[in-house]
Amino acid sequence: MPKILIIDDEKAIRNTLKDILTYEKFEVDEAADGAEGIKKAETGNFDLVLCDIKMPKMDGIEVLTKLQELNADLPVVMISGHGTIETAVEAIRKGAYDFISKPPDLNRLLVTVRNALDRNSLVQETKTLKRKVFKTRDMIGNSPSISIIKEMIDRVAPTEARVLITGSNGTGKELVARWIHEKSNRVTGPLVEVNCAAIPSELIESELFGHEKGAFTSAIKQRIGKFELATGGTLFLDEIGDMSLSAQAKVLRALQENKITRVGGEKEITVSPRVIAATNKDIKKEIEKGNFREDLYHRLSVIVIHVPSLNERKDDIPVLAEHFVKEICEDYGMPLKTFTAEAFKELQKINWTGNIRELRNVTERLVILCDKKITDKDVKQFAGQEK
Repeated sequence: MPKILIIDDEKAIRNTLKDILTYEKFEVDEAADGAEGIKKAETGNFDLVLCDIKMPKMDGIEVLTKLQELNADLPVVMISGHGTIETAVEAIRKGAYDFISKPPDLNRLLVTVRNALDRNSLVQETKTLKRKVFKTRDMIGNSPSISIIKEMIDRVAPTEARVLITGSNGTGKELVARWIHEKSNRVTGPLVEVNCAAIPSELIESELFGHEKGAFTSAIKQRIGKFELATGGTLFLDEIGDMSLSAQAKVLRALQENKITRVGGEKEITVSPRVIAATNKDIKKEIEKGNFREDLYHRLSVIVIHVPSLNERKDDIPVLAEHFVKEICEDYGMPLKTFTAEAFKELQKINWTGNIRELRNVTERLVILCDKKITDKDVKQFAGQEK
């Protein structure tokens, strides 16, 4: 149910607007002046504000400016009993969604409210979709280890060198792979991802190299493999340490000869993806155990980039948390929340076994459960719930 805030110093107007909007199934809150309205906007998650222009203490234009500082996407409809074209133009120029004269026409009011709410929903949906479509996030952090990784990406990306990315789960190995692709000469080509740990060993070869119709029971039609799909672009083999030995042998051949054969087929197909691999395992130990081919390791590890754990870069936690708060508040259409200095210190005391992924989850929980200022007490109360 959309939540609307009415800011007006005239109680009769507030009551009238509230009655109309409540009847239309909106949730309504009210404030008697601008200062009270700003305070409620800071703590409440409103979808729309109706604001009078002529008020004591703080006029509506000043309230509008403050509201935009809190949340630039929050639609504000200005209302005035002294409506002139000049006043309306100024309000719109300052960022108001629309301007309505008092006494408000019922139909005009409801149409404006619904249009403003629809626009707000579209803005939030667009931001969310853009984040999903354009998945490459910024690499956040100023620690020496992150600076080294950024420098390595800049050096390695324009080349055709294969890269092996190592690090624990949740450290951001996929992000490093994406930035290598984004800064490479293959950026106009596809970035094709394969999670080797998520695909059963009996299906991994079909996933990588494709299969011909009838190659096995469920092969009801021909399938193009990831090596072919990534030709001209980048193939990202995530969790390659979990790949079966038989698939490793075929991957090695594909890297050596730039040729593959589909499962159930005989024809050799030329492929030319740039291969980036990632693993959370110690590959050298896996080689000693006989679980990973040493010759494949050397093919993949022309360049090795190690992504440190969050515990190894705790100085980056404040800037990461601030980034996540902004992102999450935008996704939820909430006023921006902030951490106190003590809250940052409390976050830095935590043992982050889940790394960046865990920090983002904790930040999202704090945004949902806490007030505008997230304190050290909040962190102590809510940060360790999954431990």
